[in-house]
Amino acid sequence: MHDQAQPHGPLAGFTVGVTAARRADELGALLQRRGAAVLHAPALRIVPLADDAELLAATKELIDHTPDVVVATTAIGFRGWVEAADGWGLGEQLLGRLRGAELLARGPKVKGAIRAAGLTEEWSPPSESMAEVLDRLLGEGVAGRRVALQLHGEPLPGFVESLRAGGAEVVLVPVYRWMPPEDIAPLDRLLDATVARGLDAVTFTSAPAAASLLNRAESRGLLPDLLGALGRDVLAACVGPVTAVPLQAAGVATVQPERFRLGPLVQLLGFELPARARTFPAAGRRVEIRGHAVLVDDELRPVPPAGMALLRALSERPGWVVSRPDLLRALPGAGKDEHAVETAMARLRTALGTPKLIQTVVKRGYRLALDPASDAKYAEPDTDTGPDTGKGDGGGTGMGGDSGDGGGTDA
Repeated sequence: MHDQAQPHGPLAGFTVGVTAARRADELGALLQRRGAAVLHAPALRIVPLADDAELLAATKELIDHTPDVVVATTAIGFRGWVEAADGWGLGEQLLGRLRGAELLARGPKVKGAIRAAGLTEEWSPPSESMAEVLDRLLGEGVAGRRVALQLHGEPLPGFVESLRAGGAEVVLVPVYRWMPPEDIAPLDRLLDATVARGLDAVTFTSAPAAASLLNRAESRGLLPDLLGALGRDVLAACVGPVTAVPLQAAGVATVQPERFRLGPLVQLLGFELPARARTFPAAGRRVEIRGHAVLVDDELRPVPPAGMALLRALSERPGWVVSRPDLLRALPGAGKDEHAVETAMARLRTALGTPKLIQTVVKRGYRLALDPASDAKYAEPDTDTGPDTGKGDGGGTGMGGDSGDGGGTDA
């Protein structure tokens, strides 16, 4: 609802990683429509089980022994099951058994697939939540009942265990399974970008995708680095609580929308990422530092990576002088030549389009030209690199402006 007030889009200036294998194009389009740059790297691939003995055995078992309840979890999975049964010459027999069972659909898309097969679901939870499906089944009582569960290719923590604890016989129907991607290079690029803080958020739409990224990081010796990035700088956004389980087990905090769908997931990012951006008044402008761009007032200004590194280092202590050696350390791969700071600073000022946002303090370094009214908010005790008072080496009159013949030049 904020898109009209923000012509650049609520996610402009942010880069979001997409790990989905299924519906990745849809998720990417939703993100780009709101201004985000998208890095897509499927963390897994879906392998249909049309020729798999496991699915065939489960189908035959249900034909031989009619289930009392069938839970359909995904449209693509349910369609794949019926199509596989057709291919084996068992389609009509399977549909006959499903007609005689209490058929539960997790959500509206599954209902569509069920009805397209000529069947009618008995019930579907308004929340599209498997937890609500479980509550209904346990409330009805499952002791002595055969419950067929069409798997989504990912674990359903506690679901099967709860049914079996209630006395149910559970038949698992694995319609497809997750495998590592055939081409691992895109996933490695996403992993490297996450560790380097080149992403602002990574989205997960399935638990196996989250587990796959963690496993790949571990195999490359990057798991501590990945957990460090996700723990502080890169937001882990999951479509729902089941998806979040592998991340939370690794100690990673996640965010999830109230409705477990792609649209609400993108809307959540549109709120969370701008809220995490660093914003302050400088040189009479409102400055908001985003992932690869800066909002100066409401104008989006793309900034090169080296410039963003400098700007983040300055913004950690707005208005306070940051020395060239400290800024050099913030530059990725800059080496020992402080001239690299000057070069990157010149490009940063050009990119910002407002050179006076960053002031040069002669013989000391650089600082953001924080507005005087904000001095108290950002003040901190530090006698070595604090704001200038106009005394000493001509370093200006304070955090908000410069005077004199040496400090605060905008060159």
